[in-house]
Amino acid sequence: MAPLVSTIDIARPPEEVFLYVTDPSRFVTWQENILSGDMDGDYPPRVGSRCFTTRRIGFSERKITSEITAIDPPRRWSVHGIDGPIRAVVNVTVEPLDGNRRSRVTITLDFEGHGIGRLLVPLFVRREARGEMPTNMTRLKERLESRENTG
Repeated sequence: MAPLVSTIDIARPPEEVFLYVTDPSRFVTWQENILSGDMDGDYPPRVGSRCFTTRRIGFSERKITSEITAIDPPRRWSVHGIDGPIRAVVNVTVEPLDGNRRSRVTITLDFEGHGIGRLLVPLFVRREARGEMPTNMTRLKERLESRENTG
């Protein structure tokens, strides 16, 4: 199946948008069903750094570990899930617009199923993600455009 792709324009500079959209501690502010997020302590993050999120799935909470597979601030960030039956593959690109005064964010999301995840991805996970992505992107735009300060 083709990856899910969402794009939105945000009235903030690419550097600010990139720092916000790739900071796991901020995922809870704009991603539905994310309860917490953090990095493994490496700063600045680099390829191989680990990202931890806790996500509500149904009536339970699941801690998810992902590894950064590409990072090129303020343009590109990619992570790949490394544990559990459902592993997300996420690619974020931030393009400058209007002389770096605005940004276009594109998030490409795909999933790999392992074990029972092979059944869950096509039956439930992709449909759920497809429904969440427009709301998540709108929240991201609202959060960033309503911020008084940068950073």
